[in-house]
Amino acid sequence: MSIADVAAKYQVAINETKPQNSQGLTVAEVAKRLRENGPNCLTPPSKRHWFLRFLDILLGLFNLMLIFSGIACYILLAINFSANYQNTYLGAILIIVAFGNAGIEFLQMQKAAAILESFLFLLETLIRQNLIPSQCYVIRDSQTSQIPAQDLVLGDVVVVRSGDKVPADLLIIGSTELKVDNSSLTGEADPQERGTKNTHENPLEATNLAFNSTLAVVGNGYGIVVRTGDHTLIGQIASLTANENRRDSPLSVEIDHFVKLIATVAAVTAIIFFIVAMTAKNQGISNALNFAIGTFVSFVPEGLPATVTMLLSLAAARMAKRQVLCKDLQGVETLGAITLLATDKTGTLTRNQMTVTYIWTGLKLYVAQNLVEGSDDAKIAKTFDKDSSLATNELVHAAVLNPTAKFTSKEGPIATREILGDATEAGLIRFAAVKLPNFEEAEDQYPKVFEIPFNSTNKWAMTIHKKKHANGSLMLYIKGAPERILTLCSTIHDGNSVIPFGPEHNARFDEMYTMFASKGHRVLAFACLALPGNSFPEDFQFSKDPINYPTTDFTFLGLTSLEDPPKHGVREAVGKCRAAGIRVMMVTGDHPLTAEAIGRKINMMLTKTKSEIAKERGVPVNQVPESDVNAIVIHGDTIDNLTDAEWENIFDKEEIIFARTSPKHKLDIVKRAQGRGHIVGVTGDGVNDSPALKKADLGIAMNISGSDVSKEAAAMILLDDNFASTVSGIEEGRLIFQNLKKSIQYTITHTMPEVWANLFYIAVPMPLPLSSILILVVDLGFELFIALSYAYDISENPDGLMKLPPRMPVNPESIKRLYRRRAADRVEYGLDPEAAEEQEHEIGKWTKFRRGVRKLFTKRYWTELFEKNDSDILIDGDVLSYAYVEAGTLETLGCLTCYFFAMWYHYRITPHEAVQHGSTWGTQDYTFQGRSVTADDQNDALTYGQSAYYLALMFQQCFNHFICKARLSNPWGSFMFANKWSFVGVFCGGIFSLLIVYIPPVNIAFLTNYRLTPYVWLVAILWGIFLYGYSIIRIIIKRKLAPIKYTNDIPGLQMFPTRWSTTGK
Repeated sequence: MSIADVAAKYQVAINETKPQNSQGLTVAEVAKRLRENGPNCLTPPSKRHWFLRFLDILLGLFNLMLIFSGIACYILLAINFSANYQNTYLGAILIIVAFGNAGIEFLQMQKAAAILESFLFLLETLIRQNLIPSQCYVIRDSQTSQIPAQDLVLGDVVVVRSGDKVPADLLIIGSTELKVDNSSLTGEADPQERGTKNTHENPLEATNLAFNSTLAVVGNGYGIVVRTGDHTLIGQIASLTANENRRDSPLSVEIDHFVKLIATVAAVTAIIFFIVAMTAKNQGISNALNFAIGTFVSFVPEGLPATVTMLLSLAAARMAKRQVLCKDLQGVETLGAITLLATDKTGTLTRNQMTVTYIWTGLKLYVAQNLVEGSDDAKIAKTFDKDSSLATNELVHAAVLNPTAKFTSKEGPIATREILGDATEAGLIRFAAVKLPNFEEAEDQYPKVFEIPFNSTNKWAMTIHKKKHANGSLMLYIKGAPERILTLCSTIHDGNSVIPFGPEHNARFDEMYTMFASKGHRVLAFACLALPGNSFPEDFQFSKDPINYPTTDFTFLGLTSLEDPPKHGVREAVGKCRAAGIRVMMVTGDHPLTAEAIGRKINMMLTKTKSEIAKERGVPVNQVPESDVNAIVIHGDTIDNLTDAEWENIFDKEEIIFARTSPKHKLDIVKRAQGRGHIVGVTGDGVNDSPALKKADLGIAMNISGSDVSKEAAAMILLDDNFASTVSGIEEGRLIFQNLKKSIQYTITHTMPEVWANLFYIAVPMPLPLSSILILVVDLGFELFIALSYAYDISENPDGLMKLPPRMPVNPESIKRLYRRRAADRVEYGLDPEAAEEQEHEIGKWTKFRRGVRKLFTKRYWTELFEKNDSDILIDGDVLSYAYVEAGTLETLGCLTCYFFAMWYHYRITPHEAVQHGSTWGTQDYTFQGRSVTADDQNDALTYGQSAYYLALMFQQCFNHFICKARLSNPWGSFMFANKWSFVGVFCGGIFSLLIVYIPPVNIAFLTNYRLTPYVWLVAILWGIFLYGYSIIRIIIKRKLAPIKYTNDIPGLQMFPTRWSTTGK
């Protein structure tokens, strides 16, 4: 639409020739439109009430199991108080544990949220104050006035001046050298020109549109408001972000799966043995139900949620010290599990600060920053020094005196000082300030007497200064587009003197210009002219109209190239991610050439693209087989039309760059990657990254340079804006997964001795070896002390940890398996293949729960459970086998040995005797081999036996604690004892257990016996040593049969710093 058409659509009177003379809307029309469309502000995101969030946690399956068991205990207490008086404590403990588990997790969530608020300073306020400026200038009734930005309406004529934030989406109707900073929306570091002309179809690239929240860097303009509030581009991005749902984390899915499995097994076992107790054993309903509850409680590791939450909390605190803030606790582990990291470029990988890179002057090539010895640049260039030649000295002065950009302060390091002005000129100023010692005095020493600013017609900027030379007192400097400057020059500076510009110089110019441009750099040319004093005396009055300044015969000084360089440590960070088997791809709004150039500098793209291979082979692009191509650059214009097969082809490549992408494109890319089974991490800092940050399995935002919308959408924030912190987080995430796995393997091992104790009680029968109250003391007592110490375990092999493949790798086999399972789900549940994910989110929690439980009883579930794959899940077959079958059985035998030994030692009651009278134990006297044993003696003997069983479990678990440390290596070596908290945990857990047994006031509540002989300890320790020996043999055999797989080395990785990393300037 033309400007006139847009004005007609919004019924506003404008003057296209002189926009400042436009009439604008009337006050009455403004009031009407404000009532109809509402204020120009973004709707703040809704927040769920804290109590509802607490209920969500409390009503999780695990806690519901505990609450149900606690209520059942009190029902039994009501039926028969005297027989079930222990249920007074048991029921209360179960219910308190459920609320405690929920409380710990909720408090950790609130703590993370509170920390985040301190960085965001309340998002709602920032949305109003920062994203939309508080004031703006409009033309209404032919008068220019300042109004609150939220009072803008469609059709308003807005005045935009240098330094203003654009208050709404505008169609430009007039401008004077207007440039806007679109970096937060498109990722382009260089300010974009805005005017009335446009040749682009993509709105993000349109040169006649200025978007809400972007900054007018230089110039001024006028525009018609075409969108306000939530309808602006930034509002649409915010809406897109709000409407996306993040998938459950891999950790939560695995724990949920395990809890359902355990709950089902526990419930089924409890019901079966309840029926057996009622029928075959003739137990009363009270005893049978008590037994069923005991069986159920023994299956459930009550301390597991608290252990997991506290381990994650400790890891999150450790990550915060490494400048990584976790908003979501489970994001700690998710970071270690990611298989694909999609990262924005500008402000994330790069500084979002244009920086001088190469200088070609005096017919020599220089590098602005420090050179890395042995690098490609070191072979063709030298480090720039202004005193290298007369040409280098003159070019530095041109870079100082010609730009209009200025430092806003003289305080602090030059690299971090704020600059007012164009990003390109800011780069020149920083470069000159570093290279010229008397930079601060240069402007005063060489005052400016005349200036022609840069404009889109000339494409150059000229300044004339009082700077004495051999032939006069005035020096002219000009900079601009290389092809324009070249046409104005007749001579060139060779470093020592001025010589005529010849064909060989032109060829060298073309070579340098092509090299700089091919790297995606912004290239500027510099020229000068020493004005002769006889024609231009010191007091000469220059004029633009009529022109009385020189316009030709300049001396060509050289070329400079500028880029937005990689941040410190980015190259090494990307290299470490790729070495760890994580695919890293760039998703940016910037130009494809610029994106690819940066990608090749930072280890993201090492191999040739299809077009490069075709050029190298001298064949058409379509004759290059896809199997030969491992790198691809995709332009955003093609994304909307990609077929499923083309998407598959793209993600089959190892090195991928998406350029010129919109926020919707970024979101689609994340969804497509997740659809192939990837656990996707997304890093970004701009508003345009927010939808993808929200949808990703783990969104990672920047704290310093990041927009508030991106920080709200993300699950994790890099406090120092250092991409390298991501690698630290991945390493920490992988370590916490290993430690969680160790902790869970350790924790659930004690389950089988508890379960077998209850099953033997009803099946053999025999006196109950371990009461329900002691089971809780195990789970919530010494086990917690020892399990939590795993949080401080160091890596068994720090180098090997980052050489392990992702724990859920994506490969052709895993993709086929995922597609097959997804197809079965669609058939089974009737999901629409085109909208399966959306339909899944619409399914209620109860429906999902019923599906999950029902699935446990299907053939498909068990087939998929034992289907061979490369995934390393939290609770896998190896963990279950060790905990429930191998170590669980050995510990049960050890506990039973101590149980019978204690009864024999104190009362000479043999195992045969205990089994023979087990069904009536403690209710009537009996005589065995001429020896009379009263009911009181039986009950007292049982307290010895239960005390021994409890302590035996504790001693064996102390050995098991060290056994479970060996995930990647053998169970010996210094790493086994490097964690001092292991010994603290064992000591505290041991003291706690001994107090339960040996302190008289305590043992009354727990029915233990303080007279228990310490010989029981020796028997338990011998069983612990036997368990350790068995585990050593098991691990050696396991390593032989299934050695640990590490990732292959990637050829071409450059693990040395970029030159930007080797200077503090």
